[in-house]
Amino acid sequence: MRFPSVPAMKTDGRLRPPAIAATLLCAALLGVAIGLLVHLGSDGAGTTSVRAATTSEFTGAQLPEGTRAPGFALTDQAGRTVSLASYRGRVVVLSFLYAGCVPGCVLIAQQIRGALDELARPVTVLIVSVDPVTDTRARVSAFLHQVGLAGRVEYLTGTARRLAPVWRAYHVVPPSAGRHDFEETAPVYLIDRRGEESVLYEEGELTPESLAHDIGKLQEG
Repeated sequence: MRFPSVPAMKTDGRLRPPAIAATLLCAALLGVAIGLLVHLGSDGAGTTSVRAATTSEFTGAQLPEGTRAPGFALTDQAGRTVSLASYRGRVVVLSFLYAGCVPGCVLIAQQIRGALDELARPVTVLIVSVDPVTDTRARVSAFLHQVGLAGRVEYLTGTARRLAPVWRAYHVVPPSAGRHDFEETAPVYLIDRRGEESVLYEEGELTPESLAHDIGKLQEG
């Protein structure tokens, strides 16, 4: 690409008007390029990091607006059929756990309980089993009492065939595919009143304070 030549300086050291314009244009373009690089950042793999370039009112990771939460209908700990659609118009906490997961699932459940204790208004909590074979009604009941969530959440289970599409829809790796992989990816979602995925927490991001804060924001909206 051929650039126009910049006129030489006068002997008195002052740039001629065309030279001043060219200099200012170059400086402006350089400033824009640097600003874009700083704003976008890089994830180390040659792709732009969207999360680093955006700000959010939530402490969890805000998901793109319009992401519809995949629906499901499963059986709770009392044998009743529960569908996600029935909670449209409410904020929903959606988690994926199993009673035999110690200490990981116990910790997640206790973080959720801590958030419930802080909230001024109640919120719907749905826990979907990722190990339906071992999540018997007795074990689920014992687990919920252990973590202080008895009577405060719906613990949903079913056959592996019914649960597998739900796991895939929410990007959950069940422990049958590797316990370590499950514990690294066990997500907690906040679903807003429109039935859209709004906030996501992954390993190490969930605290009672952050969850309560974000639930409160969604309840106010």
